[in-house]
Amino acid sequence: MSFCVGRIFPWEAVTQKGGCQVSSAWQQGQHPSWKTPRRGTRHRWHIHLRLQGRSLRRTGITSMKNFALIGAAGYIAPRHMQAIKATGNMLLAAFDPNDSVGIIDSHFPNADFFTEFERFDRHVDMRRRARNGGQIDYVAICSPNYLHDSHMRFALRSGAHAICEKPVVLNPWNIDGLEEIEQETGRKINTILQLRLHPAIIALRDKVARERRSTKYEVELAYVTSRGHWYLQSWKGDQKKSGGIATNIGVHFFDMLHHIFGKLQSNVVHLSNDTKAAGYLEYEHARVRWFLSVDVEDVPAALRDTGLRTYRSITVDGDEIEFSGGFTDLHDRSYVEILAGRGFGLEECRTAIETVAAIRGGKPMSRDVDSHPFLARKKIA
Repeated sequence: MSFCVGRIFPWEAVTQKGGCQVSSAWQQGQHPSWKTPRRGTRHRWHIHLRLQGRSLRRTGITSMKNFALIGAAGYIAPRHMQAIKATGNMLLAAFDPNDSVGIIDSHFPNADFFTEFERFDRHVDMRRRARNGGQIDYVAICSPNYLHDSHMRFALRSGAHAICEKPVVLNPWNIDGLEEIEQETGRKINTILQLRLHPAIIALRDKVARERRSTKYEVELAYVTSRGHWYLQSWKGDQKKSGGIATNIGVHFFDMLHHIFGKLQSNVVHLSNDTKAAGYLEYEHARVRWFLSVDVEDVPAALRDTGLRTYRSITVDGDEIEFSGGFTDLHDRSYVEILAGRGFGLEECRTAIETVAAIRGGKPMSRDVDSHPFLARKKIA
């Protein structure tokens, strides 16, 4: 699948004649290289991607921003470091109580690093009060889920915008409080909803909007991302901290479903335990059977025998939606959108957060014709 980058993202493919071209460069894993600006033009950055005689010129972002990052030792933090670098910005400070953060050297070796939040807080505050251009403009938040709320509040009260990993919060009422702080501070919370930017998902959403069917689509979603014994011993295995399986590994899928198929009308839970969850969701334009798991035994046997430990499948009316690739640069794209003022805010997260909160508090119902086919397996209880 190819797509016109300029239609979706603030990039335009420019030929020598200045015409717009369809480009699949991002899908092919080709990333931009930044050219150092001339002396005296620190705030005028241009990005070029060479592809078959063409270049990709970045538009919509005109100045370099200063970043801080919370949760630098986390699994997802390197993608944020890469995105900060790819968009021509600087990571000036990072915090994590754990000090296994050597990955910083690959991106911003001169960034200040703190293992105590109080010292990190003081550092950010000193930068703000110095008023010399070194203040933090954005705080990227990659900390454990239950700390997102607090860390976003810190970012906004420090005079910075926030870019928060999913789930933005664990409960929908937390969104209300954060919106009040946005109004008080004049700063914005942006969230990472990267599936909305995936070309295959964009194409599916366009198809649904174009067809305007009177009947609902039949959708099946299965996602198995196997984890070792460490998972349940970490904060991710504690429902009070992670929100449980549906929240930790499924919230972006539920956001995707709402984004494509409209308003949520029904939410039924068929299975919910420490390692897997399943249920039925009904939207304005779709009936969805879903299954999520971190148990390798839930990977289909034929794939598991080849050594695969991850399985992802979405079918719409029996047709498989191919989106196994194209994930590696979605954080880069997300940052481009955010920095250009087109990021996804708190309200856009609300339906997904309400969905996972209801699943977490719901009592599993008897399995029926609306159950996901995986639940018919004998091993799943």
